[in-house]
Amino acid sequence: MINKKTISGLFILNLLVGCTSPTAMLAPAYTMSSSGSILQSGLSYGSNRLIIQYTGKTPIENLKDVNLTKKKESKNIERNTLESEDFYILVKNKIEKTNSILKLINQ
Repeated sequence: MINKKTISGLFILNLLVGCTSPTAMLAPAYTMSSSGSILQSGLSYGSNRLIIQYTGKTPIENLKDVNLTKKKESKNIERNTLESEDFYILVKNKIEKTNSILKLINQ
């Protein structure tokens, strides 16, 4: 009798595991095992769920988006700096000063 209940319970549990996301509790379980705090793991899981509910993206996807926008902005700033008139004048003045110093040394 006990064996039938155990086997049927394991069989039903095995079928129902496919209905849920198996990794949904992976991060809080890791947090709990590393820190030993149920409160901290619950806070981690709850904050992740709130971020997903508010933004529609996971926290990792949000970080990827932030990194991509920062890279695009930094490339544009560098390009704008190199193409500016002030930069051109600065480089031209430095080249002229260097040429004049080299001419004095070579005489």
